[in-house]
Amino acid sequence: MGPARSAHGRVRGRLTIREATPWVFPCLYLGWAYLFWVPIVISGESVWSFPNVILLGIGGLSPLLAGLGLLWLTVGPPGFRDLRRRLTEPGRISPPWWVTIVLFYPVFTGAVAGVAIATGAVTSPLEPITTGRLFDPGAVVLLVVLALLAPAIEEIGLRGYWFDRLQARWSALVSSLILGVVWAAWHVPLVYMVGYFERTTFDPELWWWLPSIVLTAIVGTWVYNNTHRSVLAVIALHFVGNLTGEMMGFVPELYPYVHLGTVLVVIVLVVGWGPTSLRGRGRSRPVAPMDGSSP
Repeated sequence: MGPARSAHGRVRGRLTIREATPWVFPCLYLGWAYLFWVPIVISGESVWSFPNVILLGIGGLSPLLAGLGLLWLTVGPPGFRDLRRRLTEPGRISPPWWVTIVLFYPVFTGAVAGVAIATGAVTSPLEPITTGRLFDPGAVVLLVVLALLAPAIEEIGLRGYWFDRLQARWSALVSSLILGVVWAAWHVPLVYMVGYFERTTFDPELWWWLPSIVLTAIVGTWVYNNTHRSVLAVIALHFVGNLTGEMMGFVPELYPYVHLGTVLVVIVLVVGWGPTSLRGRGRSRPVAPMDGSSP
């Protein structure tokens, strides 16, 4: 009876977590990050000093740890096999979508800069990366982390685990808004960390940055739902977006234009794109079954 009861307890615990989905993930995701990041903010010391930089790294693993941990508890090995396929199969992404992923942010950046120049808002709308920064080891390491490592860590948890659970209950648009709000909340402590953005071209303020993160989540859903749930696709989009921001950074005066441009892009996607992208119900399109098998 002992082993049987133990097995029954594990199954019951797994079902309890599934029933609580999708709210367990954001609790772990935000709770783990804030546990390590709030002390950095309170310290008032540079985020790059010891031990703050260690706390930054540990807290930054929260989406990966929460996503993989819950995937193991709720689905197990089949879920990991499904996630591996979505991370390593470039064939899920058609050539037109690869072009979209690679060009979306550079074209968007160029278009916003062009409008700003044409309207006389600014004469030099961009702050391209300088040679000095390219030869600054600290700046280069940060560029690699922000452009490549951070997107992979974030998207494996957000899209690799959580988003399918949201879409199983709500429409793609509503799911994107929920994900975007939680994702934005995760970024809040970074703004208050001394020195976090000092080696970048980015100088965010919460009033425009948090809404832009929510809108960016909608763009990510547009790509995700049109590439057969490819986590690789959203990592690539995130990577190109971060890299474009560092290589072709906007001057601060242009941020209102950037925000307005993002709003217009999202309106076009929501109004003009097909129901499988943003306007349909989550249950109307294939999503990952809770056992991890292919839909």
